[in-house]
Amino acid sequence: MVSTLGVAVVGFGWMGRVHTQAYVRLPHHFPQLGLRPELVMVAEEVPGRAEEAAEQFGFASTTRDWRDIAKDPRVQAVSITAPNFLHREIGVAMAEAGKHIWIEKPVGLSTADAGAVADAVAQAGVQGTVGFNYRNAPAVERARQLIASGDIGTVTHVRVRLFSDYAAHPDGALTWRYERERGGSGVLGDLASHGVDLARFLLGDIAALTADTAVFVPERARPTGATAGHTRASGGELGPVENEDYVSCLLRFASGARGVLEACRVSVGEQNNYGFEVHGTKGAVFWDFRRMNELGVSTGSSYQDQAVSTVYVGPGDGEFGAFQPGAANAMGYDDLKVIEAHRFVRSVAEGTPYGATLTDAVRSAAALDAMSRSVESGAWVKV
Repeated sequence: MVSTLGVAVVGFGWMGRVHTQAYVRLPHHFPQLGLRPELVMVAEEVPGRAEEAAEQFGFASTTRDWRDIAKDPRVQAVSITAPNFLHREIGVAMAEAGKHIWIEKPVGLSTADAGAVADAVAQAGVQGTVGFNYRNAPAVERARQLIASGDIGTVTHVRVRLFSDYAAHPDGALTWRYERERGGSGVLGDLASHGVDLARFLLGDIAALTADTAVFVPERARPTGATAGHTRASGGELGPVENEDYVSCLLRFASGARGVLEACRVSVGEQNNYGFEVHGTKGAVFWDFRRMNELGVSTGSSYQDQAVSTVYVGPGDGEFGAFQPGAANAMGYDDLKVIEAHRFVRSVAEGTPYGATLTDAVRSAAALDAMSRSVESGAWVKV
């Protein structure tokens, strides 16, 4: 018999919509899951947006105050997709109210924020899942298995890249994302947080690092109304961009491997160029998010001039079989969030964490804070 899980969504911008769609699709892809999400409430402060969400997706109730969700006994689990500066307050409040939480990265503005949410989740005995979606790609999970099995030998070095152009236009609005007080870091929290999680997921903990950052678009126009996503604004009052557009970082892993992580939000000509290259003593593995269902693999005993094969993931790789019947049938970004929703709801159903947790968020935040300290000091920093 299938039971229901009352869920709510706090913040209905693009990511709130993605979470909601994932809840709706969950029974279609994972019918064996004995817990089915029921859309109870959506909270959004922008007038009319919550009502539109309810009309489209069927939320039973709407509110402009997320605190109503914390007090509602119908709600058992909450997606937190509000801006970064609200993560700590909302996350802690929901956990203390006994709600399981699925919260978007970077979980606040600092390691302290992520740690506070993690502590609240642990003390309340609820489940907490974090939106590090790229680790959910079946090709990434296969890469992890190849690395762990020793198929490419001992890992020597890795390069992780996250280049995008979403902030490249000079008319991009000066939203909360560019302010220290509400957004915290810039591309560090937005993209490099994913890069750190991928690096840790594949190779284990980072021991030390040194980093450099830069702001390439120093001023933007303030928006005159509500914004969602990466809205453009021109003609408004100009204000300073307070956080970084670009970061480059050298990594030392606890295993002894070395790494390079580079991320930029203003890379003209780059659209979601996210991926990694992991090299070992006997081979290598390569992944590009834009070809999400493919993996470049080099294994064997040739060493010099060793070939690279393109492997198409299929059933048996991660959760691929829940979406497609055979290799080389494509999956997309939203599917990764359905996998994430499945792991969240399964965690609630079984009382055991699955997928990325608040511990992963704290570790990622610690690395991001270390990058900031390194930029200030110009030195290597322990993580």
